[in-house]
Parts: sequence; structure tokens; C-alpha cells
Amino acid sequence: MGTSKRYAHVVAQQINDRLVDVVARGAKLESLTDLELELDRLPITIDPLPKPVSAWVRFDRIPVRVDAEACRWTSTAVGIRFRVGETTHRCWVWRGAVEDR
Repeated sequence: MGTSKRYAHVVAQQINDRLVDVVARGAKLESLTDLELELDRLPITIDPLPKPVSAWVRFDRIPVRVDAEACRWTSTAVGIRFRVGETTHRCWVWRGAVEDR
């Protein structure tokens, strides 16, 4: 019996969601530092209607991809928020770590 190509993306998303849940449990979410963000030098845009994105984040140096919302950004970084279970996480990531959904 073969595999279902029709639902492969659904299975892949379920596996990724489970991985994020396991990795996030008890781990610290990493975010860019104030030095990296340069908020004293770079203008920041705050979006009243956050955009859906996919982003790479790190929990204790373990990279995982999450579905998130881009809430604010500079020319080099994006402030995102995302949920893992019942917990909402917020962090800054490099602009290259984010893709539109």
C-alpha cells in the first residue's frame, strides 16, 4: 500500500506542530538582543493588523519553524508572536527567517 500524496502536507504540518510542542516545553525562547535590533537607530513599524507568516525561531538553540504573526518590523528584523498550546510567545527574529504564508 502506498502513501497519500494528497494529505502529505497535512501530516507534515502535524509532525512539525508536535515537534514545536515538545521542543518548547521547558525551553527558553531566544530573541534578538537590543544591540542586534538597533531600535535606537532604526525606525520601527507597528502593524495594527498583524500579517500571517512562517518563521524560524530557536528554543534553547534548537531551531523550529512556526506559524506566526508579524506584528512589527525594522529594515533588518521582525517582531513575531505565535502560540504553542495555550502559551503565546513573542520574539524578534532576523528578517530572513520570516516568509509570508
